Amino acid sequence: MNYIDDRELHEECGVVGFFAVEHAATHAFLALQALQHRGQQGCGIAALNDQGVISLHKGIGLVKDVFKQEEIADLPGSSCIGHVRYPTTDVGGVENLQPFLFTRRNPSFAVAHNGNIVNAAQVKELLEKRGHLFHSTSDSELFGHLLGAGAHGHTWEENIRNAANQLDGAYATVILTKDTLYACRDKYGFRPLSIGRLGDGYVVASETCALDTVGATFIRDIEPGELVAIDANGVHSTSMARRCAHRMCAMEYVYFARPDSVIEGCSVHAFRKQSGCLLQEEHPADADLVTCVPESSMSAAIGYAEAAHLPLEMGLIKNMYVARTFIQPTQSMRDIGVRMKLSPVRSIVKGKRVVVIDDSIVRGTTSKILVQMLRDAGATAVHMRIASPPYAWPCYYGIDTGTKEQLLASGRSIDEIRAFIGADSLEYLSVDALYKASGRTQLCTACFSGEYPTARYQDE
Repeated sequence: MNYIDDRELHEECGVVGFFAVEHAATHAFLALQALQHRGQQGCGIAALNDQGVISLHKGIGLVKDVFKQEEIADLPGSSCIGHVRYPTTDVGGVENLQPFLFTRRNPSFAVAHNGNIVNAAQVKELLEKRGHLFHSTSDSELFGHLLGAGAHGHTWEENIRNAANQLDGAYATVILTKDTLYACRDKYGFRPLSIGRLGDGYVVASETCALDTVGATFIRDIEPGELVAIDANGVHSTSMARRCAHRMCAMEYVYFARPDSVIEGCSVHAFRKQSGCLLQEEHPADADLVTCVPESSMSAAIGYAEAAHLPLEMGLIKNMYVARTFIQPTQSMRDIGVRMKLSPVRSIVKGKRVVVIDDSIVRGTTSKILVQMLRDAGATAVHMRIASPPYAWPCYYGIDTGTKEQLLASGRSIDEIRAFIGADSLEYLSVDALYKASGRTQLCTACFSGEYPTARYQDE
């Protein structure tokens, strides 16, 4: 377990698209900042100017650092797409940042996407045999090559549908051409994508919080397997696939999305708060107060504390000014890194029996350190309550969880996990409660159950 940042799951990215919106790149800059939680490794914007030329700027770093006033000024026009990235496999360099701009074929176009294509290696091998050259390891470049391969004699809708039907896995994709903004989701609906109205134009974004940030009015979610085309004549919709399903990633609700977002009609904050209530009903604890591991567990902690009639206290403080730290050479240095990012409030926890709410336990080493920190601060008991089921299976659809061997819950009982992290008690939310909190009958819960909606091409 080599990761100092092991508590944090990372999703690949977030996307935005604007059509017929004045100063589109400026709006994209603001929208991408609203989606910064979905990716901090790099970002980019591709903008279409009045002459039909697409310009691109992207770089490694946060949105506010990559885009200054001069970079935004170099992206004129009323239509654009944007992207924030966190890699699920290799970090890569600028070549892996999105959007991708394809100019070798006429007309040029730009592509950005969120998710992970599980048969990417097989499709890429076929394209390379046909002479295609790849410059990155990103699935988005693969999507662009498929579009370019069918560019002659077909409409864009036909090209996108043909490309999509060759791919399996998760994608929420935006495509910018000389006169149209396209947006589509995979047939399972793993990743969210919404449409909003802004003035006389339109906005597409991974989360509704980005629509709110730029002042757009939410219209609807793009459906699984749906292709939406936005042009001068408005919004047009067509289906790309048969037998679609609403298998939204459960971790979007549990962890990834901002609490002020609404995903397929379900408020993320309301879901998490209800999860906390149900967690308390399933697993009460004999305690004096409730606290949470900031920030994503706060809503669940509110629900748990209300259901338990216990005070919700700020028992742990997160240092927002510590830069993300990755692999460190020794365990002691990894432990110090955790202590720099999270600190117990001694005056609150000393002499108290504490319930700690967290959204998930992935590799477990950070949970172990937190429990010890609370004991060192004087807590007389530490009861861990997790607002999701045990995370025991790797994700193939765009979440960085490593291998099954790196997941603490894989092959271990709850009591073995409790002993590893050193808590007095440990309990998880049930899968049934997860569905009840969301009000849904379909979700992707593969990371909890090992039941994957698609084939696992890596294993075949």
